[in-house]
Amino acid sequence: MRFSTALAAVALAFCSLAGAAIKEEPVTYQDGDSVMKGFIVYDDAVQGKRPGMIVIHEWWGITKHVRDEARAFASQGYTALVADMFGEAKTADNPKDAGALSGAVRKNPAVMRSRFNAAMNVLSKHPTVDAARLGAAGYCFGGSVALDMARAGADLRGIAAFHANLGASGATAAPGKVKAKVLVLNGEADPFIKPDSIDAFKQEMSAAKVDMRYIAYPGAVHAFTNPEATEKGKQFNLPLAYDAQADKQSKAESAKFFREVFKTK
Repeated sequence: MRFSTALAAVALAFCSLAGAAIKEEPVTYQDGDSVMKGFIVYDDAVQGKRPGMIVIHEWWGITKHVRDEARAFASQGYTALVADMFGEAKTADNPKDAGALSGAVRKNPAVMRSRFNAAMNVLSKHPTVDAARLGAAGYCFGGSVALDMARAGADLRGIAAFHANLGASGATAAPGKVKAKVLVLNGEADPFIKPDSIDAFKQEMSAAKVDMRYIAYPGAVHAFTNPEATEKGKQFNLPLAYDAQADKQSKAESAKFFREVFKTK
């Protein structure tokens, strides 16, 4: 009898673990009159409140790549929000449209801040999130957005920018304004990131006394974390390519960075 009871308890525990999974839930929210459509992603096996991560897409919009990145953050114990920076979850399948969508945001810092803040507000109110512990991770266009939000003094503990343009679309960083620790992970062979822009960025961060680390991966070009980048590069004759080693190394750096920022295991 005791054996049967123990066996039943083990089976129940196994079923509970098996039922735990990464949950991805669509979320619709407002930025003024604009309708934004993103995703909340979290591990329902994690108990209690946890840090929140705003995940910002590339210039293509919300694609499988950025949703996979959010799932990876959820597996690390965060609740991630895939933010919609274009509205209505618009996406682009060619560089002309992607440039128009991303350019409309980058050229209007007020719109960028408003859309980012709307996403941050939604994430901070999610029942699984500790609103005092928020971070952001962005890719290409999204990495530039994350850097600009740090410059603007967003209430973030840390931001990680992957293959991001380094120039500011609004005001540059000022001493005492940047609250977030900053990690930049770029490809050393990325032709979009010029050496003079790297120097200017490092000088900007140093002058503003920002806690910043810059890592360049040898041989890696633009969009090195996106498994679809190589095909896109060939299709449109652009210097885009997935780099498995740089992807793995940069994700490990990001995971370590956020563990230190949030003091998690």
